[in-house]
Amino acid sequence: MVLLEFSMYPTDRGASVSEYVGRSLEIIDDSGLPYRLGPMGTTLEGEWDEVLAVVTRCFERMRQDCERVAVTIKVDYRRGPGGRLESKVAAVKARTGRDLRT
Repeated sequence: MVLLEFSMYPTDRGASVSEYVGRSLEIIDDSGLPYRLGPMGTTLEGEWDEVLAVVTRCFERMRQDCERVAVTIKVDYRRGPGGRLESKVAAVKARTGRDLRT
């Protein structure tokens, strides 16, 4: 199972790019994969091909009307079942004994 965190935004559309990020979030939400939106990126959970397909769809949509697109991707693969989007955070909270902000 893969956790993939990515950030994608146009660099040629001014200071506010929330319109473009919002379009990607529609693609992500429609994918049906578990995800978590963060302030600096979005984390997807699924099989390798599934998560990369979502990133590709986001890229293809963004490049339709953006001349330059920046993308960062981090991947964590671990053999086994899903649910790591929640369990990784829960494990850190349990270890620290704190209700950490997520």
